[in-house]
Amino acid sequence: EVQLVESGGGLVQPGGSLRLSCAASGFTFSSYGMSWVRQAPGKGLEWVSSVDGGGGVTRYSESVKGRFTISRDNAKNTLYLQLNSLKTEDTAMYYCARGWGLGGPRGQGTQVTVSS
Repeated sequence: EVQLVESGGGLVQPGGSLRLSCAASGFTFSSYGMSWVRQAPGKGLEWVSSVDGGGGVTRYSESVKGRFTISRDNAKNTLYLQLNSLKTEDTAMYYCARGWGLGGPRGQGTQVTVSS
């Protein structure tokens, strides 16, 4: 059974930083690309970033490029998202997902709230 457990969210002021983690189990982690997606209040699911199985290829949405960094540690079966220079519009529930994009299994999410 695929299990994805996100952590690291919280309340942060604009301009601040957070590091999200996603612990994966139930599948061969290094064999899959992984993604972060988010859902803001009242809006649909939005793709944020993806990384290939080896960690060498990354992609970002235009809204987060240059501010967020995706990475993974295959020895620990863990996916990360470093969020810097946070803006109020980054407020959302953040999910890690298996695969590239929005279609794969997701975790329960971790809430990121950016507010002064």
